[in-house]
Amino acid sequence: MEKVPMTIVGYEDLQQEIKKLKTIERPLIIEAIAEARKHGDLSENAEYHAAKEQQSLNEGRISDLEDKLSRAAVIDISKLSGDTIKFGAKIRLIDEDTEEESIYQIVGEFESDVSKGMLSIASPIARALMGKTAGDSVEVATPGGGKSYEVLAVDY
Repeated sequence: MEKVPMTIVGYEDLQQEIKKLKTIERPLIIEAIAEARKHGDLSENAEYHAAKEQQSLNEGRISDLEDKLSRAAVIDISKLSGDTIKFGAKIRLIDEDTEEESIYQIVGEFESDVSKGMLSIASPIARALMGKTAGDSVEVATPGGGKSYEVLAVDY
């Protein structure tokens, strides 16, 4: 089973989601199924079928999250330091074409959210940045075409 790197925050977020699904969502779904059963014939009961489908989706999500947590290799980024880019690094980049600055942190696949500046370690840009230091330029092949970035700063 392949271990997947994850920050402590990402690990705790997944645990919180599982807790919510099990303690809040699951009882609500069970209640909805029980209520739908009271309406009689289950073969033509749309409420019952919808509640059962919701139950299936909820249990599938719980199973998926538990699998991710079981494969997590939790990394405490507060203990990391250095000048080179690796997992957990906060990077300030400048797009060499548009002069637009961006700040990203390299995190695990399951906690990435580009809109929040959380970049997946498996993304093309993160893979291209690994091992680079401030002042380095990097070419990244993206779905929209090649991009050039300069690393302005690396922090942990």
